[in-house]
Amino acid sequence: MSNVLKCEHLRVVFGGLAAVSDFNIEVNENEIVGLIGPNGAGKTTVFNLLTGVYTPTSGVITLCEKDLAGMSTVARNHEGIARTFQNIRLFKDMSVLDNVMNSFNTRMHYSIAEALLRLPRYWKEEKAAKKRALDLLKVFNMQDQADEIAGNLPYGSQRRLEIIRALATSPKLLLLDEPAAGMNPAETENLMETIGKIRDSFHIAILLIEHDMSLVMGICEKITVLNFGEVIAQGTPEEIQKNPVVIEAYLGKRRD
Repeated sequence: MSNVLKCEHLRVVFGGLAAVSDFNIEVNENEIVGLIGPNGAGKTTVFNLLTGVYTPTSGVITLCEKDLAGMSTVARNHEGIARTFQNIRLFKDMSVLDNVMNSFNTRMHYSIAEALLRLPRYWKEEKAAKKRALDLLKVFNMQDQADEIAGNLPYGSQRRLEIIRALATSPKLLLLDEPAAGMNPAETENLMETIGKIRDSFHIAILLIEHDMSLVMGICEKITVLNFGEVIAQGTPEEIQKNPVVIEAYLGKRRD
């Protein structure tokens, strides 16, 4: 099984403080990997490093063996990294369908003039994009909501739409930042099924940050644990659950 993502000795320093130090991780094809840790551990900072929001002070990030150094966020998306956010970032006044189609914009080949004049290539590509968007919605049983305004959807459906929009960019690696945040138990159960369906249907690697341990332990094959910007444990869910260093990081050290 080959690497999709590989980080080696990743480090970023802000104002003399190392927010992430010597971070190493591998995510292979078709794997679901969890990145967990207490609040402030550096998890979102890692995602910002992977997506090019932050530039690492040192270390290497490769996607399918290609070094991402110097690449912008847009360039990394073109290479195959897609991300969702802890705070939902939909176009809430647009329809569900238009939210998904918007993800295709940077991959359209018609010119501005062709779009303004509504020339044949514009219509051909727009028709193909609409079909693909509807196909994606159908995979997640949201085709009947295509014309609904995104902001009017239930919370769980908005989360699902954000993931669909990320999938529309044809990623090799999908980064999910606290996808279960704000969800009730039923929505979280549905989300677990959705994440499994994504991996099985699209054959992509998934790296997720999550505080809901039932979701993490129920769906991840490997877990990396961060604390104060450093990796304190890596292993299977069973190994992580029993790791005393992880237990101490979450619960504190027991007094003798």
